[in-house]
Amino acid sequence: MADQLQRDFLDPKVLSRLAGLSLHARQPMLGSVSGKHRSPIRGSSLEFAQYRKYVPGDDTRRLDWRAYGRSDRFYIKEFEADTNLRLCLLVDVSGSMGAGEGGRTKLETARRLAATLAYLAVGQGDAVGLTGAGEGRRLDIAPKRSVAHLRTVLDEIGRLKATGGTCLSEALHEAAERIRQRALIVILSDLFLPPEQLRGCFQHLRFRKHDVAVLHLLEQRELDLDFDRPVRFIDLEGGPAVLADPEMISRQYRQAVQAYLAELAVVTREAAIDYHRVEIHEDPGDVLARFLLSRTPKKARR
Repeated sequence: MADQLQRDFLDPKVLSRLAGLSLHARQPMLGSVSGKHRSPIRGSSLEFAQYRKYVPGDDTRRLDWRAYGRSDRFYIKEFEADTNLRLCLLVDVSGSMGAGEGGRTKLETARRLAATLAYLAVGQGDAVGLTGAGEGRRLDIAPKRSVAHLRTVLDEIGRLKATGGTCLSEALHEAAERIRQRALIVILSDLFLPPEQLRGCFQHLRFRKHDVAVLHLLEQRELDLDFDRPVRFIDLEGGPAVLADPEMISRQYRQAVQAYLAELAVVTREAAIDYHRVEIHEDPGDVLARFLLSRTPKKARR
C-alpha cells in the first residue's frame, strides 16, 4: 500500500495511451548495447551510411561488388549502428517548484512527467538516471537499464520536495561535466533564472554533445497575474513577501513576462535546445504525446 501511494504519479491510463510512441534522440548516441537510436559508430544495421575503401582485415562479406565493377576498386558498405540511449532526468526542486493550486504544483507535474518518461525509456531498453537540483540537497542517480533500477528512480522521484533557493545553474554545469557519454538530458523546471545565465548552461551541455530538452513548467496565473484584489506575494525561495495591487502593476508585469519568454526563446533556439512550455494543469498525457511526437523521425511517422 505504501508503495502504491508513493507512485500514484505514474498513471496507467497515460502509460497505455503512450504505449505506441517511442522516445527518440535527435542526434547519434553512444550506448553500451544495441537499441533503436542512431550511433556515430558505423555498424551493420539496415540503414546505409556511406562507402569507404577496403583495408586488409575488413569483413569481405561487406564488399560492394557493384562498386568494384564500376571502379575496379574495393569498397566496404557501412551502415548506421543502432544503440541505446541514456536518459538523464534533471528535476528542479527549489522552493518555487512548490507553487500551484488545486492539488497540482509544478513539482507534482514534474513528478508525473519524469516518472512516465523513465518508465517508457526503460521499457524500450534505454538507461535512466535522475538528478534532483535543489539547495542543500543534491540527488544524483547514474543511468542504468534494469527494472530494479527503475524502481529506485521512481522511489526517489516520489521523495522529491520543493524547498530552498535555486541552484539550477550549478546543477546544469555539474551535469555537463559529470555525464561523460552522450545523453538525452531532460530538464524539468520553472527556469527562474535570467535567460542570459541559462545560455551558458545550455551551451556547456551542448558542447559536451548532449541532446538537451527543456520542459518549462509554468502556472497560468504567473503569465496573466489574474487577481482582482491586492495580494501578498510570498517568495517560496526565501525572499521577502511583497504586498501589491495587481491592477496597478499588471501591464508592466505582463510586458516583463513576455520580454523574458522572448529572450528565453532566443537562448534556447541559438543553443539548439528542444524547448517545450508546459502549463501545470495540462493533461500529462497530452504534454508527453506532443513531446514524443515532436522527436519522432519523419520516416518513423509514416
